Amino acid sequence: MTETNLSGIDRIELMQTFIRIVEAGSLSGAAARLGTSQPTISRRLQTLERLLGLKLLQRTTHIMKLTDDGERCYSHAKELVASWNAMEDDLRAATDEPRGLLRVLVPHAFGQDQLIKPLKDYLYRYPKMSVEWTLNDRRPDFIAEGIDCAIQVGAVTDPSVVAILLAEVPRIVVAAPELLNNKPLPTHPEQLLDFHWIALNSFYRNEVVLSHKTNGEIQRFSIEPQLSTDSLYALRNAALAGLGAGIASTWVISDDLAQGRLVHLAPDWHGLPLPIYLVYPHASFYPARLRAFLDIMRQAMPSLAGTQLPSKKSRSTPR
Repeated sequence: MTETNLSGIDRIELMQTFIRIVEAGSLSGAAARLGTSQPTISRRLQTLERLLGLKLLQRTTHIMKLTDDGERCYSHAKELVASWNAMEDDLRAATDEPRGLLRVLVPHAFGQDQLIKPLKDYLYRYPKMSVEWTLNDRRPDFIAEGIDCAIQVGAVTDPSVVAILLAEVPRIVVAAPELLNNKPLPTHPEQLLDFHWIALNSFYRNEVVLSHKTNGEIQRFSIEPQLSTDSLYALRNAALAGLGAGIASTWVISDDLAQGRLVHLAPDWHGLPLPIYLVYPHASFYPARLRAFLDIMRQAMPSLAGTQLPSKKSRSTPR
C-alpha cells in the first residue's frame, strides 16, 4: 500500500479495531464483536502496523501477546477513541437521536419477562437503535466482553462500576397448599423451621432472613435445603410441585397465589427486597444511547408489576 493510499485510511476505525482485538484476545473474537470477517480484522491490524511502523502483536498458533509498543498503542488508542466518541456525542447531542448498537446483560428470569416492556419502549422511541439482549445472571466483565451496561438484581460490590438504583423487588415465602398438611397457615417465622426448603442460591443458601411488614422486626433462622437452584423459574416450579417452601419474587408467583396454587406463608413477614441496579463502567463520557436507556429504565422500572420504589436512590448519574 502506497503512502498516498495510507493517507486516506480511517485511523479511528483502525484504533477501534485494535482495541477490540486486545479486549477479545484474538482476531476471530474481534471479528465476531465487530460483525466482520477475520481476514478484514487482520488487514486492519497490518495497516495500523504499517502506518505506525511498529509491530504491535506477537502471534503464534496458540498465543497472542502485545509487544511493548503494542501496550503503549493500546493505552493511547483507548484515550483517542474515548476522546473522539466524546466529541462526536457532544456535537450530535442537540440534534441527533441515539443510534447504533447497545449491548445489555440482563438477569435470565427478569430479562425475558418484566424487562421486555421497557426494552420495547426504548426501541420504539429510538428506531435507529438496535440492542443485543443477553440473558445471564453472572456479573459481566464490561471491557473484555464489550458490554455497555447490565441490569443487576442484588447488591453491587464492584467499586469499578457506576450503579444506579432503579427499583426493588419484593419477596415472600411461598409453598404449595399440600405442604401444610391441613394445618393452619403459619403466621410467624418460628413456625417455618420444620418445613422442607428450596434455596435460591444467588441470594440465600443456608439462612432465611425475614422482616415484619409493619414494625421492621428481623427474624433469622438456618435451613438445610433439599434443593438449591440459581433459577427463579426452577424455584417456582419446585414449589408448585410441593418440594418445599421458598422465597420468591412476588412478580413471578402472583398468578399462582391468585389461583391458589401457592400460599403465602407467614403473610405479615417478607423476605428482604432485592435492589435492581443499572450498572456500567466508569468512563469520561457516556454516549446518548446509554443515557437514553437509563432514562427509559429509570422511569419504567418502579411501575413494573412486582417492583416498587427503592428505599434510597443512588446519587450517581451519567454525564
